[in-house]
Amino acid sequence: MKNSDEVSVKGKIALVTGAARGLGRACALALAEAGADIALGLRDADADNGLVKEIEALGRKALPLQMDVSKMEEVYAAFDKIKQYYKRLDIVVNNAGVAPENLVENVTEKDFDYTLAVNLKGTFFISQLAGALMIKQQYGRIINLSSQAGFVALPGEAVYCMTKAGIAHLTKCFAAEWGR
Repeated sequence: MKNSDEVSVKGKIALVTGAARGLGRACALALAEAGADIALGLRDADADNGLVKEIEALGRKALPLQMDVSKMEEVYAAFDKIKQYYKRLDIVVNNAGVAPENLVENVTEKDFDYTLAVNLKGTFFISQLAGALMIKQQYGRIINLSSQAGFVALPGEAVYCMTKAGIAHLTKCFAAEWGR
């Protein structure tokens, strides 16, 4: 993938959650290609699927972080490492998410709680921590990935749809508070 010359985040520091694969991996690589150094939020810091090497091959820094976004102790520890290593944070891409398919009548409390913890709680608290840093430095961008599932009902994905709708509205709430 190659970014347009018009897109540049040269010298910026970006955190991407759920960075090991899929959209998170693509976002991390695109940001690195556009000039950012990357903090990689990984559910398993030892399983980056070669992403650190790919980012470094682009001439950018990559900091792999143990960050299961459902575990607040890992989120806090990851932010401490970001502050120590990079000293600031300019961009966050809240990408981590889970979507256990299950009919409404079969959803367990465990699946419900885990989906909310990853999709909503993780997004909220990562944004809160990032927002505090960004307010101090008077610059920052937070990108929360939702889904069409937040706007349409999909059979077998009620909990996922609910969390994605929540992310869309939560993003509006952040903008109302932090937009200025």
